[in-house]
Amino acid sequence: MMERRRMEAAFLVVVLGHLATALEVPLDLPQPPTITHQSPKDYIIDPRENIIIHCEAKGNPHPSFSWTRNGTHFDIDQDANVNMRAHSGTLVVDISREKADHYEGVYQCTARNSHGTAVSNNIVVRQSRSPLWSKEKIKPIVVQEGVSLVLPCRPPAGLPPPIIFWMDNNFQRLPQSSRVSQSLNGDLYFSNVLREDSRSDYICYARFPHTQTIQQKQPITVKVINLDAINDTMADFYNDTDLFSEDPVDERKPTFLIPSGLFSVKMVLRGQVLEMECIAEGLPTPEISWTKVSGYLPAKRTSFLHYQKTLRIVNVSESDAGDYRCTARNRHGSAQHTISVSVIAAPYWISDPPRNLVLAPGENGVLTCRASGTPKPKITWAMNGVPIENAPKDLSRKVDGDTIIFTDVQTGSSAVYQCNISNDYGYLLSNAFVNVLSESPRVLTPANKVYQVIKNHPALLDCTTFGSPIPIITWFKESRSSTLDGDPYILHDNGTLEIHVAQARNSGKYTCVAQNSLGNYENHVYLEVKDPTRILKQPEYKVVQRGRSVVFECKVKHDPSLIPIMTWLKDDGELPDDERLVRGPDSLTITDVTENDAGVYTCIMNTTLDHDSASAKLTVVERPEPPTDLELTDQKKRSVQLTWTPGDEHNSPIQKFLIQYEDLLHHRGHWHNLTEVPGTKTTAHLKLSPYVHYLFRVLALNAVGFSSPSFPSRMYKTEPAAPDENPTGVQGFGTEHDNLVISWKPLSGLQSNGPGLHYKVMWRQNLTDSDWTTVVVSNNSKFVVSGTPTFVPYQLKVQAVNQHGAGPEPATAIGYSGEDLPVAAPENVWSVVLNSTLAEVHWDPVPLKLIRGHLKGYKVYYWRERSLHKHNPHHVQKQILTFSGNHTHGMLPGLHPFSLYSFNVRVFNGKGEGPSSRTKEFETPEGVPGAPTFLVVTNPNLDSLTLEWSPPHDRNGRITGYTLKYQPVNNSNEPGPVKELALSANETSVTLRSLKYSTRYKFYLNAKTDRGAGPAISQEATTIIDEAQPANHFGNLSSSIGEEGALISWEYWGPEKNVYVEYIVENSEGEEEWQKELVNGSQNVMLKGLKGGLSYRVRLVAEGHHDQPLHHSDELLVTVPGEAVPGRSPPPRPGPAPCSVASRQVDIATQGWFIGLMCAIALLILILLIICFIQRNKGGKYPVKEKEDAHTDPEFQPMKEDDCTFGEYSDNEDHKPLKGSRTPSNGTVKRDDSDDSLVDYGEGGDGQFNEDGSFIGQYSGKRASRDTGEGHESSEAPSPINAMNSLNSFV
Repeated sequence: MMERRRMEAAFLVVVLGHLATALEVPLDLPQPPTITHQSPKDYIIDPRENIIIHCEAKGNPHPSFSWTRNGTHFDIDQDANVNMRAHSGTLVVDISREKADHYEGVYQCTARNSHGTAVSNNIVVRQSRSPLWSKEKIKPIVVQEGVSLVLPCRPPAGLPPPIIFWMDNNFQRLPQSSRVSQSLNGDLYFSNVLREDSRSDYICYARFPHTQTIQQKQPITVKVINLDAINDTMADFYNDTDLFSEDPVDERKPTFLIPSGLFSVKMVLRGQVLEMECIAEGLPTPEISWTKVSGYLPAKRTSFLHYQKTLRIVNVSESDAGDYRCTARNRHGSAQHTISVSVIAAPYWISDPPRNLVLAPGENGVLTCRASGTPKPKITWAMNGVPIENAPKDLSRKVDGDTIIFTDVQTGSSAVYQCNISNDYGYLLSNAFVNVLSESPRVLTPANKVYQVIKNHPALLDCTTFGSPIPIITWFKESRSSTLDGDPYILHDNGTLEIHVAQARNSGKYTCVAQNSLGNYENHVYLEVKDPTRILKQPEYKVVQRGRSVVFECKVKHDPSLIPIMTWLKDDGELPDDERLVRGPDSLTITDVTENDAGVYTCIMNTTLDHDSASAKLTVVERPEPPTDLELTDQKKRSVQLTWTPGDEHNSPIQKFLIQYEDLLHHRGHWHNLTEVPGTKTTAHLKLSPYVHYLFRVLALNAVGFSSPSFPSRMYKTEPAAPDENPTGVQGFGTEHDNLVISWKPLSGLQSNGPGLHYKVMWRQNLTDSDWTTVVVSNNSKFVVSGTPTFVPYQLKVQAVNQHGAGPEPATAIGYSGEDLPVAAPENVWSVVLNSTLAEVHWDPVPLKLIRGHLKGYKVYYWRERSLHKHNPHHVQKQILTFSGNHTHGMLPGLHPFSLYSFNVRVFNGKGEGPSSRTKEFETPEGVPGAPTFLVVTNPNLDSLTLEWSPPHDRNGRITGYTLKYQPVNNSNEPGPVKELALSANETSVTLRSLKYSTRYKFYLNAKTDRGAGPAISQEATTIIDEAQPANHFGNLSSSIGEEGALISWEYWGPEKNVYVEYIVENSEGEEEWQKELVNGSQNVMLKGLKGGLSYRVRLVAEGHHDQPLHHSDELLVTVPGEAVPGRSPPPRPGPAPCSVASRQVDIATQGWFIGLMCAIALLILILLIICFIQRNKGGKYPVKEKEDAHTDPEFQPMKEDDCTFGEYSDNEDHKPLKGSRTPSNGTVKRDDSDDSLVDYGEGGDGQFNEDGSFIGQYSGKRASRDTGEGHESSEAPSPINAMNSLNSFV
């Protein structure tokens, strides 16, 4: 039955929970009291200051206050030391006339008005205490080295407990380690003591935080001894002291000092801090580790203190209960201790504390007081401070455990309810009122409030309302077309409208409407979505040398409607006030950088809505300071130890030290490098030489450079000694055939090792046991022995000697006396011809004794006597090939084929060459010939030309014939098909016929022998131009005026590569020059910048070699309209192809039959035009169909518009597509894209003629106008004059 009632109550709570929520009631409406501020439950006061016990509350009417003390009414008026603040329940106790401890106790505040009563927590007021340390006499503690030790602190109990720490007489904290550490209770533990632990100032200090006082214990003296070092006379003294052990202390495995035993128990409150410690003694010092036996340590809440001896877990929960094991371990073993932890809990809220209820008459509601604890807490209810069971009965109220259910409440049932939850470890007290009101809605959010948010951030639009019954909130935007209750909008229970990711389109006016049964209320707010602030270019890490400048850039983008403020920080603080730091709009410049400028610089761009920041580090570097304090130690005859102190490295690590020395005896004023050591070392072992007065100095090197040298060390003299080494580079050679020069590299002053340095020079012939010849040489490095036989080997020795003795036994070197010229020539000289340009020569070596010197090699002298061809002259130019070393053969490359060669061989030594061998001869076989000497073109005609040449200069054999190849080449340098012609050996010219007229050809001619064909000589030539145009390589020259300028087009078939356009104003004075425009290989050019209203003479020029004349085209007269070109004239539109085709054959215009035919056609056209003119003047109107039928007769069609031919008189041969062109399906000829022509510029004005009758005008595009319907030209027949002009241009 009880369980069923609980289920029904729970269901009712769920249903009623949706009917009412906690509301903030405006203070202008009636409401019961609410406690807004009160002192903490455990209130520790300072006895030196007045006592203030807080109690603040609100309500309407404003509440009155009363207090209880230790459960009974506290009459404030009866105590002159106690006052209550106006409009408040806060008590102020004046302790100047009464001690503070007189007012210790449990206080509770009550706030009441006509609608109810609220009560505060029980406030326990206690005075803080910091008692003095008890007086005690502490004896010195004497312990044997290696044993464990505990120094007790035992501070006086205070409120709150003091903070403990150990220091010495100088107020310096005593060093702690894994061996020495402080426990949680303040004692100082030594796992084992050492001799250095002896001291007389172990002082324990206690700091009482509430009164900010510090007290100290009497100092403790500790003496650590080693019994083996104590004699019998001291034994009595130590027997009178607290000596812990008399036996020597050996190493031992760990045992725990605290906690004791194998198992212990610990209890901790939920939400508090759990601290467990294990301190062990042992030798060597044990290491401590922790594990949880029944699970894992919570990583985020766990820390280890006091060198792993303390395990600390914060914010303890029930899951932290269990067994924890600490292990102490050293090399002799381990010890373990298990701590069982149980978690208890004072009451704590499972859900929120009960909230105030505002209900309209007839509404329902619930108050829930749901909490938990260990052990399980007890829940009691009170109404207006009176236990609920003693309160007046109310049928609308029902208490069910932790819940009070209200149904059909009525006016006048307002009250404050108290929920009290308690167990053995604490309590929770909460006030919640039930206020029965009838109130129409009101919106508490300010009207027309503007919300500004950053794009892509959440936007929260408030609509804080009040009403009873609780109003329903509805949101609209702009025109109120629909409510805002779906994506991207989220409507919260408190009326706030959230846009999770605000965008620019979300900006605008929003309306919040609050409505209940008593009315409605609306409020307008505005949302502005701003662009975010972003740093586009962040400052970068800088390394700069002292004295230079550095710039940190910080370029930012922000919303233009927000005011940005850029702030620079250094090391998270303000920038120094220094004129060297210059702030720019997007940068920070630091001039004359010093070491104090090093640090982290942060650029912060703030707006009213957001900010962005970026940081960069500045490192200031400089050459290191010179080392100091040079000292010489470990001084020996041949070495010394040098030590020094490094200088400041200025933020750039020292890479190495360079040690230099000065020899005051031999080389005063000059410093020499001696050795280098890494930058991590500050000592160097220097190897020294005898008989030197040394000064040393040190330089440091970092990434910036070398430091200045240090101050020199003191002078260090080494004693003289015999030389340690002999001269090097001993050699013997002869300058004459009968002498021997012995030379060596002398010792330096540093190598001499003493005064009186001289050299003992010794020599004798090699391979003999004769005595050494010895001389003494001073102040020289060579000695000449005269009267020696020629080129004989000698053994040589040079020994260094000074006043203190001779150097070591010298090594023996081999030298030779002087050389003489060889006396013999190579024998058995012969040759082998390998091919037409290579031969191999062989010889027998000359005996070494006949060479009379060092064999350097052999030289082969060879020369070309003559060519084997009868026409070639003799050649007697000698050549020499040298073969170093003892060779017996060699190759002779680069020979001329078909030639007679002579050669001889000689041996040579260091003195020179010996006699030559007998001269031998060999012949080279035939080879391929060289190119013909020349190739020229003579007698060019329309279709033939003659080639003449001369045989090769280097025939290299008997010429058996010639091969001629030739091919045409067009204007684009594209070669045509190759033709080949074989010619006999005795021919030196050939005439080629059936060539194309006015065509460029390329010719290749080479000669042949039996070995093959040689290289070719090439030549170019052009057949002569058409007889009608014998000197002009240009044709179809025309112009077209467009928006961009005057387009000049032409065709060119000449051989010259350099073609350009020249133009000049017509009738210009003589001093004006022709303007030049290069064409870059194309056949059209756009002339720009011509002045409107002027006529220009235009011509094309082809330029050949410097010794050839220029070729000019006929001049073209181009008239520019009134506006300059480019100007306002319409662009040319495509029209029918111009009726002008270049002819490269015989001009048919000079043929009589053709002239007669053209005259007949012209007469027919004239008659047709006259008839059309007469019919038009009669006013006759003809249908379009009749006009079309009138032109079906070919007789009346002077030209075909498609292909510009004259009907049946079309000459198809003249209109074949040119090479490289394409023929469309309609039969018109169209050039490649790169080859512009008049076809591309077909529309324009009427044609014009020059004085010589050449056509220079443009072709009208009437057909194009008719096709597109854009033109309004006359449809009458063309003028006969124009027709004739077109005809002349065509032919």
